[in-house]
Amino acid sequence: MTDDRSAALLGEIALEAGMERTSFVNDAADQLERFLKANADRLKELGGMVLIDDDPDYLSVAPDGSFRSRTRYQDATSGEWISETEVIESAAELIELYNPADIYASFAEAAREEAGLPNQPTGAEDLLDDAGISQSEGVGIGIGGADPYIGAADEWAASQDEADIPDDQLEVARRLYDLALTFQERSQLSEARLIEQFESAATGLASRLGDQLILDDEDERLWFKSSGTFEAEVMPERDEDDHDAGRWVGLKSPEEMVQFYDPTDLFGDLAETIAEQFPEVAPGLDEDGEV
Repeated sequence: MTDDRSAALLGEIALEAGMERTSFVNDAADQLERFLKANADRLKELGGMVLIDDDPDYLSVAPDGSFRSRTRYQDATSGEWISETEVIESAAELIELYNPADIYASFAEAAREEAGLPNQPTGAEDLLDDAGISQSEGVGIGIGGADPYIGAADEWAASQDEADIPDDQLEVARRLYDLALTFQERSQLSEARLIEQFESAATGLASRLGDQLILDDEDERLWFKSSGTFEAEVMPERDEDDHDAGRWVGLKSPEEMVQFYDPTDLFGDLAETIAEQFPEVAPGLDEDGEV
């Protein structure tokens, strides 16, 4: 039986995780809103874009910047497949449903296919080189450190607002592709920094509790360690070109973690794990862990 002191420490971790999740969602929504605003004219010129079209997943952005999401599920009673389309009006709503990095990746992929660009990204790298930023710079940025990608993305977006939108649709798609890749990188770096901040804040608490096993599935294992860091082992999906497929891959740094996990999921899963072990720290949850 865990004593009151341990329960209090767990409660503080759960509270900190909830606060970090809220902060991340708000920041991610603001960032996506800026991205959409910077590209409002381009999206209108293109007539919108289909971002995801993998049955049953579908996501598109309309010329006005709103999104359409479609889900497909099988009715448990009738056995029939039912499709539902939802209109998502705000960036904040979209962030609650999709990983921000995946949203930017979808923009980049859709623009690449439309423009007939090569598989390997080029424009975003050129943008960062022009700004005097190396590809390795910014990774592992400490708490409170400057993020050069943010400055590059904001500066470029501002310059595009002032420039005339080209008449050539291919060039429009190319520019949107470049910007999406840049913001994808920016999102991943922001996510990694957020994890670093949480780990730093939770180090003292975690050392008192020991390792916390969050997930233990056939293809992933996730811990919050007594050192105050998230660690995971994942088995990537099989792919002919992926040398890691079929074997466990360890994830120890925030930069590695964000390649597979959304920080909102990490914080939320940790809070749920704590609440399941110690219901008294989260009296507002029901038996299923819902508020």
